[in-house]
Amino acid sequence: MHKPLSPSSIHPPFAPYSPGIEVASRSRFVFLSGQLGIAKDGTIPPDCAGQAALAFANIEAILAEAAMSLGDIVRINAFVTGREHLQPYMQVRNKLFAEPYPASTLMIVSGFARPEFVVEIEAIAATPG
Repeated sequence: MHKPLSPSSIHPPFAPYSPGIEVASRSRFVFLSGQLGIAKDGTIPPDCAGQAALAFANIEAILAEAAMSLGDIVRINAFVTGREHLQPYMQVRNKLFAEPYPASTLMIVSGFARPEFVVEIEAIAATPG
């Protein structure tokens, strides 16, 4: 369904993600707003790995509403508030995804609307239409 694009003429990815993903026409898309690591009851894990795991669980719940799963994600944009959060975020992400890996961007930002958050994740998912 999705075709990873990884030309040999460019440097390979630094982590398990695809440089590009081709999605067939007539696909059904779900665009997810940025998700934070906050539980339904309002609790927020104190660490990046905990927040990332909860954000991905929230993403998974949203996708389930559309009869999709994490395996349907073709694009991830993630934002962390410091370099020290890169590895914990990537460890969580890498446990959840298998080949073909989604296209992915990870950026360091100065912060979010509430200072207790250290990671936010948005995604795009696609399935045959």
